[in-house]
Amino acid sequence: MRPHVDQRQAQVLALVGARGSVRVADLAQELGVSPVTLRRDIEAMAARGEIRRMHGVISRVEGGRAGGAAAAARESASAGTGASTEDRAGTSAGVSAGAAGLVIGMVVPTTEYYYADVVRGAREVVEARGARLTVGLTRYLPGEDRTQADRLLSTGADGLLLTPNWDAGSPGPGEGAWTAELPVPTVLVERWAPPGHPAAALDRVASDHAHGAATAVQHLVERGHRRIALAGRATPTTPRLRAGYEAAVAALGLEPAPPWPAAGPGPLSDADLFARTLEYLCEAVTAGGVSAALIHSDTDAIMLIPRLQARGVRVPEDLAVITYDDEVAGLADVPLSAVAPAKREVGARAAGLLLDRLTAAGGERGEGPRQHVELLPRLTIRS
Repeated sequence: MRPHVDQRQAQVLALVGARGSVRVADLAQELGVSPVTLRRDIEAMAARGEIRRMHGVISRVEGGRAGGAAAAARESASAGTGASTEDRAGTSAGVSAGAAGLVIGMVVPTTEYYYADVVRGAREVVEARGARLTVGLTRYLPGEDRTQADRLLSTGADGLLLTPNWDAGSPGPGEGAWTAELPVPTVLVERWAPPGHPAAALDRVASDHAHGAATAVQHLVERGHRRIALAGRATPTTPRLRAGYEAAVAALGLEPAPPWPAAGPGPLSDADLFARTLEYLCEAVTAGGVSAALIHSDTDAIMLIPRLQARGVRVPEDLAVITYDDEVAGLADVPLSAVAPAKREVGARAAGLLLDRLTAAGGERGEGPRQHVELLPRLTIRS
């Protein structure tokens, strides 16, 4: 064992002996080491019977090494405790020993709709490698992403999968720098940071929404359409969709669709935003020469189509429609063609990248080149 490891473990033993118990996250900060490095020390010390460990907390052993072994045996036999789950995971067939016992925190806006598959993909990879996934939800509330990240760190998360509440999918000026200052390895999920922003140096995995939008435009052009609109309420995905849409329109030499109406004063309700989209599409078809549209998202498209038809706009005769997301497009009364981001794979790749980072030799945050991974969405054509 290297001298500095001996010294660090001696410090841990002294602090635990003096205090009785201590949270791992607090101890890592106090000693100035990464949680992963400290966890390895803890595992070695627990195996020697020097300390007791439970999820997120270590405590001193009463009665020395034999007492520690007995305590470890009791914990291992007790179903439902953090130590029991971690130990069983670490010895199960096919589990990566390096990831066994790690806790991955994941902060997402919701576990419904789009993010249900993202979380599912992450969970499958995390559990397959013997680690555990804990989730914090933000519901898109301002500042809640940082609150949830801090909460997960306080309960012992070794790394974070993070989807911050950035309205445009990327941080505005002065926004989001805290994500680059977190004390554990962090991977952005379905978010982007521009060059020069502190978060641009983080690992990230995202869908290439610009490519998805361009794929839809290209397919519509192949079907003979020359004036194609992009419609839908603003989401963090919208800026990337518009970038891909505009790039495809320019590259294919298409006639531009009528511009999206200027936003009025103050925020609009969901009903107002929906009505605005409906009016835009009706006007684009009847007066603007538009014959096809990419509509974000599926739910809006399914609601819009009968209202368009009630206004005399026939679908698909007057307006061919492709939706973006493909959550429920196939369930419409007339199934809709749709672009589907690889949501489940995004979660899986992000979790794998983070676990690889955590289990790399040395386990330090600064090791190895960062990765920016973009997965291409798939277009599904339905008649």
